[in-house]
Amino acid sequence: MTEWKGKTRGGVFGYLFFIFLIKKIGITAAYIFLSTIVLYFIPFAPKATGSIWYYSRKVLNKSIFSSIGMLFCSYYRFGQTLIDKVAIGNGMKDKYTFRFENYESFLDILNADTGAIIIGAHTGNWEMGTPFFEEYGKKINILLYDAEYKRIKELLQKNSVPAGFKVIPVNDTDLNHVFAIKEALDNKEYICFQGDRYINEERRLKGIFMGKETSFPSGPFLLAAKMKVPVVFYFAMREPKKSYRFHFIVAAPVLKNEKAKPEQQLLDQYVPALENILKKYPEQWFNYYNFWNEK
Repeated sequence: MTEWKGKTRGGVFGYLFFIFLIKKIGITAAYIFLSTIVLYFIPFAPKATGSIWYYSRKVLNKSIFSSIGMLFCSYYRFGQTLIDKVAIGNGMKDKYTFRFENYESFLDILNADTGAIIIGAHTGNWEMGTPFFEEYGKKINILLYDAEYKRIKELLQKNSVPAGFKVIPVNDTDLNHVFAIKEALDNKEYICFQGDRYINEERRLKGIFMGKETSFPSGPFLLAAKMKVPVVFYFAMREPKKSYRFHFIVAAPVLKNEKAKPEQQLLDQYVPALENILKKYPEQWFNYYNFWNEK
């Protein structure tokens, strides 16, 4: 069973400290201090460190020396994305550079007035894109598990300029989020999921990812198949010198197929898209738990 419980690690004091650094001293100072924080996390976050080590050694097949470097790079890049998110939220957009891949095809879908489902992953910094979609951003609805957004997300919102998008909280005890999704799509808005983490053992799909069998949540792909709206895989990846590159991959329409259900067909497109991203940005895989469910 997956070890992820619907809550991302992170303390309130840590976020407040970085918010203080960014506002009072600057982004670069926050990056410098981040290096010391990373050195703390490597020994004192054993489960997360173990997951990075497994990913580097067993999935990427890196050497011991390279895997030691991966530990630092992964934590550091993750910290950078949090700093960047706070900086952008506090009006520092002009300090960053942004590039887009397949943006025209993505705009065609947004302009089609049909609504859309956008599926991302816990890699890179996918929330970074929403302020740059301008008027489109007001029609974006992001699904987040209750435990993942209530504490830290509310803290970030209180210390940031409003992002413009809406949040639909997901709670397995009721179906309120399903009705909210249906209403948003009826209004020709956009629904954003993360497609790489599941909580419910009974609601998952199997896939071969990075050469190993693992599980993905069935919900995003099942809903995308049933709603019959365009589906886009979206990844916002950090690059050097305060730069981000947004990748948009338009999914092919699913077909009636006796060999594979529609949701499985979508997953079979999502997996190679995510793999291609990780080949370019291997240190930006931020699933710090036993993702492949192996000892």
